[in-house]
Amino acid sequence: MWSNFHGHSNYCDGKGEIEMYVQKALDLSMISIGISSHAPLPFPCNWCMKPAYLNSYLSDLEKVRSQHHAIEIYCGLEVDYIPDTVGPKNFRNRLDYTVGSIHFVEQFEDGTPWEIDGPHQFFLEGFEKIFRQNARETLTRYFELTREMISNDCPTLVGHLDKIKIQNLDNKLFHEQDAWYQQEIKRTVDLIGQSCAIVEVNTRGLYQKKSATTYPSPWVLEYIHQKKIPIALSSDAHHPDDLINQFDSTASLLKQIGFKNLSTLHEGRWQSLPFNEHGIILR
Repeated sequence: MWSNFHGHSNYCDGKGEIEMYVQKALDLSMISIGISSHAPLPFPCNWCMKPAYLNSYLSDLEKVRSQHHAIEIYCGLEVDYIPDTVGPKNFRNRLDYTVGSIHFVEQFEDGTPWEIDGPHQFFLEGFEKIFRQNARETLTRYFELTREMISNDCPTLVGHLDKIKIQNLDNKLFHEQDAWYQQEIKRTVDLIGQSCAIVEVNTRGLYQKKSATTYPSPWVLEYIHQKKIPIALSSDAHHPDDLINQFDSTASLLKQIGFKNLSTLHEGRWQSLPFNEHGIILR
């Protein structure tokens, strides 16, 4: 039995209505499920929820929740943190939880935000025009923004901590063994350790074959374990069939690292529950 709190419906770029995700979760005998569609942004975005749809999204989730009592259903949003523009605090009072993520780093001269996990060609455009092809400055700013989010507008879950690595094809930009890169990661993890945030272990890069490892990478997970920071396993599902994609193999990895518990919304509160390769173990 699993839980998953990072999933996207057709209110944003997900494939399928909320009800479809819940039905799939029931088929999988999941303990609980959270829907976390991309929150609205105050500028055009083709993968985010339109601002006019937010109330309908919240109402739809509440309606589905009232119709299903065999599974716990929670209401969330994946919220972008953009300084002085948007962040988890803009939505958290209407939700059960938030997933805070960095998808945008700085902007072009015309004011267009630079998306760092979109098409590689668009990434390279911003990499050249904004950061003059300086990988260290680019990655440093990415993690600075993550730390700023943690300090100023902390989410419940820190989403795909090192997702920017998907743009590092064939290690052309950096190596994860680089001292400066590891320093940025560790500074960020240390700050999370001082907060109440949970780090999500995200499997989407694996099943999409965009990354050979989870977000965050195994060596980062080892450091997170060393710092005794709570984790939650998620798939960042954009289709009901991906609700627990790669959970078994990732759970095995987490056990090998030494993790004994996963953070799970259960009975209305976050709990640290034991798990194995087959799922979460209810006490």
